[in-house]
This record gives sequence, structure tokens and C-alpha cells, in this order.
Amino acid sequence: MIEGERSFSLVIAPEHAPPINPSPWYAFRYSAQPGGDVTVRLSYLEAKHRYAPKLTRNGVVSELPVSIANDERSALVTLPEGSGTVSAQPMLSSADYAAFARDLVRDYGGERLDLGRSLDGRPIEAIRFGDVSADATIVILGRQHPPEVTGFYALEPFVRALARSMQQDKLLGTRYQILAVPLLNPDGVDRGHWRANRGGVDLNRDWGAFTQPETRAVRDWLASHAKLTRPVVMIDFHSTARNLFYVQGDEAGATNARFLETWLAGKEAQFTGYPFTIEKRNANPGSGTAKNWFFECFAIPAYTYEVDDDANPAETATAARLLAADFVLALPALARSDVSPRRDTGGRCLPDAIP
Repeated sequence: MIEGERSFSLVIAPEHAPPINPSPWYAFRYSAQPGGDVTVRLSYLEAKHRYAPKLTRNGVVSELPVSIANDERSALVTLPEGSGTVSAQPMLSSADYAAFARDLVRDYGGERLDLGRSLDGRPIEAIRFGDVSADATIVILGRQHPPEVTGFYALEPFVRALARSMQQDKLLGTRYQILAVPLLNPDGVDRGHWRANRGGVDLNRDWGAFTQPETRAVRDWLASHAKLTRPVVMIDFHSTARNLFYVQGDEAGATNARFLETWLAGKEAQFTGYPFTIEKRNANPGSGTAKNWFFECFAIPAYTYEVDDDANPAETATAARLLAADFVLALPALARSDVSPRRDTGGRCLPDAIP
């Protein structure tokens, strides 16, 4: 809406309402002739202002001045003369993730896998590292929720560090394989959704129900390889208001407790610029999160790696690399005899019919 010669307003609305934990994503291009700053009012439906506006010009990202209303339902953004793209977070599309996968395979070997197709026909791509005959699989997921870009600031160096470790330590690669799915929701990302996929479903509430092709693609790969390998740990990368790890609570057994103690405990303030907290709780029981499904079905450590919305990319990456090194050292804590698949009779975990 035009409010004046150099002032405009935009309504930011979700793809479906009401979203869980609103993540009001927005992005637009602008071009302003000389004559002073331009102001754009962002008015939110079903949400409050969350993400500081970022200006991208010639590949350089910078934060813009913003004035937030008292009720946080709107924000006034000031734009300089010239042109650029304004977005809630730096824009990473499915093309960027394809380039990441290509670079990983080039640098560290491995294999790019097409696990399936989204509703829009985009590939659900995975990268696999390690010996394909290894009977223990590390599962890594990312970008289930489109606006949670800062999660990739951690996922990218974390996966690179693990791949490098496998390249340097051949024994590690024979014991474990990695299945990394950095972009689980390509439709939501490329369409600019707040939370859901093309089907209007929050993918991190679909584990167990498997109504959507994206979550089914991961489940079906696990099912088709169930006689050869099984998950022993799962890490799901997200973003929220602060750095934290959601881990198992009282339901965790001795093996899970030992792995947590070895990997993360006591390191909350160890990394410069990246303090984090550990929350031990059975968050959202029965709601279909990846964290809960992987634990309920395989009795393994299944953690949500949450990165601050405003995290510094360099500090986040440094911490992720160091955490990846500690992760490798913690793997022996997963006593194989203590971690075993748990299948229910209803086939809720891994169906037997997958070829």
C-alpha cells in the first residue's frame, strides 16, 4: 500500500493460520531514486515482529534501522536510496543448498542421494558419507522451518567437520555413516513460508503421521536400509530466540545420559560468542517432532540444535566445528548393546513394505 511519496506499507501474513510459534518471514526488492530515505511499514497478521530486517546489496548483508511498535504488531523500516533486497533473514534458497551438497561431495567424497520429491517436485536431497556398509547411521536434518536460516550457520560447518573427520579417520568411516538432509523443506523455503511446507503442514509436527512427502522420504530411506544400518544419533538444526539444545529428559536411559555428559555437559560457556543452554525435557510429547520420533522409535539420542535468531555467523561456525570434534569423541559412549530399534506393532516407525 502507498502511504506517501516515499512511504509504503506491507502486510505480512502466514501461509496458513494460526501457525505454531510464528516465524514471520518476509522478503522484497526495492529501488529508490535520489531524494531521501524510504520507509516501509511491516504489519503482521497472526504474529509479532521477530526478525531484524536485512538489506542485501551486491552480496553484502547489513541490518537496517527499524522502529518497532509498542505492541510489536508492526515495524517501520528505513531504506536508503538505491536498490536492494530486504529480508527477514539472509536469503538461502534451494539452489544454495544444492551448491553446498555439490561442494561437500567435491571436497570430502560421499554421495548425493535423491530421497524423493516435494509437492512442487523439488528434490529432497541428502548427502551420505562413510562406508555404505556401516551398520550405524548418524542422521542430520535441517531447515524444516523456512525462516530458520541461522540453523544453517551451524549445520554447514558441523557437517563439513564430520565429513573431514571421516576422510581423515578411515576407521571412523567404517564404523559410521552420515545421512545429512540439510534442506528438508525446499518448497517452504523457496516460497517464503513462515513455518509449513507446500501442503500447509509443519514438517516438525509430521513425524509419526508422515502425511507429507518430505518426512516420508527420510522415513522410507531408513526403512529401505533397515536390514543394513540403523540410526544411532539424530541432530535436527533449527533457530529460536537463543542458543540451546533440546535433549531427552527423564525418559533418557543410561546410554543417552552418558552421550550427553560426554558431548555437551559443562561446555555451555566454553565457546567465545556462542554460549548455549541445555534443556532436558520431553518437549511436545506426541506432537510429531523429529526429536521425539527418533527417540521413541530407536531409543537414541535425538537432539534439537537451536541457534539464536541473531547469531553471529562466524562465532556460530567456530562453535559448530568444535562441537563436531567433540561429537566424534563422544560417539564411543553409544554402547551398541544399549541402543536398539523399538518398533511398534502398528508400523508407526519403519514400515516393512518399503523395497
